[in-house]
Amino acid sequence: MINAGELRAGTTVERNGQLMEVLSFEHIKLGRGTAVVRTRLRNLTTGSVTEETFRPEERFPRARIEKVEVQYLYHDGDQYVVMDTSNYEQVTIGADQFSEAARWVRESDTLFLLRYDDKTLGVEVPISVALEVTQTDPGFKGDTATGTFKPATLETGAVVDVPLFIATGDRIKVDTRTGKYSERAP
Repeated sequence: MINAGELRAGTTVERNGQLMEVLSFEHIKLGRGTAVVRTRLRNLTTGSVTEETFRPEERFPRARIEKVEVQYLYHDGDQYVVMDTSNYEQVTIGADQFSEAARWVRESDTLFLLRYDDKTLGVEVPISVALEVTQTDPGFKGDTATGTFKPATLETGAVVDVPLFIATGDRIKVDTRTGKYSERAP
């Protein structure tokens, strides 16, 4: 069990029979009243996001999400096929569960399958991925000092904003949580 006052971003709890992931939380001390915890929760089954307020002493059962390391194999229509790296079992995942991961993974990349009670909830990609720029407008000499960005298409098809000095063929690191350029990759 976990108290509402101990909730943090990324924590998963069970509420009214549903798995809820804490997206954000804020501990608020009211003037003369008691403190409250304001949270944004995402239902892991439906994907809906709600905002709820709790007293800090309210308790919730903590949900243990199992992370299984898998390797992305291929995409077939609306299905994505991954392989469990521990037992080589192939698992098919629907497009709704693969969601944002498709923007950042290439064939044979490693990611994590999220499971609860032998039910697949979705996938989790690494926080940072290195991808090659397949198309972007050319930069100009001296474009390194400004904070100006231009769009670039990556090898996975995702489009991100990159600094003007990035050229086609460069490898860059992208933060998968925000979808933003972070640095050049070796």
